[in-house]
Amino acid sequence: MLYGGRSAEHEVSCVSAESLLKAIDADRYDVRTVRIEKDGAWEGGDPWAVLGEADVVFPVLHGPMGEDGTVQGLFEMIGVPYVGCGVLSSALAMDKVVAKQVLAAAGLPQVRSAALRHGVTADDVADLGWPRFVKPANMGSSVGVSKVRSADELAGALELAFLYDEWVLVEEGVTAREVECAVLGGLDPKGTRLGEIVPGADFYDYEDKYSGLGAELFVPADVPDAVHEEARALAVRAFQALRCDGLARVDFFLEEGGRGLLINEVNTMPGFTPYSMYPQLWGAEGLSYPALVDRLVELALERHARRAAHTGRGR
Repeated sequence: MLYGGRSAEHEVSCVSAESLLKAIDADRYDVRTVRIEKDGAWEGGDPWAVLGEADVVFPVLHGPMGEDGTVQGLFEMIGVPYVGCGVLSSALAMDKVVAKQVLAAAGLPQVRSAALRHGVTADDVADLGWPRFVKPANMGSSVGVSKVRSADELAGALELAFLYDEWVLVEEGVTAREVECAVLGGLDPKGTRLGEIVPGADFYDYEDKYSGLGAELFVPADVPDAVHEEARALAVRAFQALRCDGLARVDFFLEEGGRGLLINEVNTMPGFTPYSMYPQLWGAEGLSYPALVDRLVELALERHARRAAHTGRGR
């Protein structure tokens, strides 16, 4: 298990790893943990030596340099099976700007948004209305995200977001319920019923997600069956459009009386903390936390074998 990492989500990764270690069947797996420090140093030294003998790597890494295709590229070079999405899908989903472009091309519903690049003047955010959300394009766990209520607050929000990335996404604010669907699988992915988050703060921020205080999680969400089924279908379509594999969590806004379900984002390595929605959603479907881990490992091995069957691949 690989955890920690260099991103601002280092601490989240550590909590996820701790939770996973408690769930993994120690009689079935010989688990070895490798921590990546914030300065990029690997516990155990040379990553090639650390990973080269692994049967499967579980990269419990969130954010840049962990969930964005960089580490996945290392696994591909070494030829080791790994849990979760591949290089392309990890990179696509991590970059909120590009992910929205791909999802739009697939005809999937989303909120209106505009992309800004640091140092480049842009005027295409004027029609998004107020409030707005300002987000670093390549970051998760609500790190660097601000809710902006007026033009007076926009400059400060952009300055914060640009601390984390060269590209920033500005989205229209919506009056909507925040619901999430967990997707699991390879060639035939399946989605869960929706779970709902009722933020304790003004929006579902970092503290809400990982303190266990404030936000309320409802699994399953109290919505009509038709909404659950529509969300399952949309989540699988988004999963496939971004070439995901293994697992992902698809987050929606549910704009009741308006546009209905709108995809917010796709997270290719969702949190596995005690407060995280992904394992709770599958638990409600009858798949326990240990069984979920087993299935993720199986999917990693299946994909590795499938890809190795093509010319030029394999160990």
